[in-house]
Amino acid sequence: MPRAKESLFLNIPYDSSFRELYLAYIAGISSFGLVPRATLEIPGGERRLDRILSLIRSCTYSLHDLSRVQLDPRPPRTPRFNMPFELGLAVSWQKLKHARHTWFVFEAMPRRAEKSLSDVAGTDVYIHHGNVGGVFGQLCNAFVRLGQPTTQGMDEIYRRLTGLLPQLLKQTAADSPFEARIFRELVVAARALTRRQGVRGWSG
Repeated sequence: MPRAKESLFLNIPYDSSFRELYLAYIAGISSFGLVPRATLEIPGGERRLDRILSLIRSCTYSLHDLSRVQLDPRPPRTPRFNMPFELGLAVSWQKLKHARHTWFVFEAMPRRAEKSLSDVAGTDVYIHHGNVGGVFGQLCNAFVRLGQPTTQGMDEIYRRLTGLLPQLLKQTAADSPFEARIFRELVVAARALTRRQGVRGWSG
């Protein structure tokens, strides 16, 4: 189990059109010596919300990607509420408990988060423009105090993770990269690649 100061709760959409950014987040976050955690690790059941809260509390950081605002095309056509809901949980934990927790909001389009969730007005929103390089650049802006891995180094880890994914899916007989075991294997691989590059994890 990673130490809290090394852990980051990653709140993103889980669907095939987000796969590249999913891998980019894992690669980029690992490059800072942080360990991505996600609700993918949590089984279903009555206590799921309690477990999500516990996971957020166990992390010093959380990153909330609010770029999935369109309606899900599958019937019934509905918006995604999980990402803003989990952002609200993180903000409440930080504000009400005076916890040492820092949260970040990421989006694909400028000014859209302030419109779709006006309560974040006045908060820095990191705009990645829906591409891998944008994710790396905005991670560097968000975590500037933790030291700076290069975006080239992040991209190398990302490309290697992308290359490993088919093998991991076959080994685990998984149908999707958005499953608990695959997520865990990707995080382990990204951290190993980070160490191989000689990137020192944050210890402050």
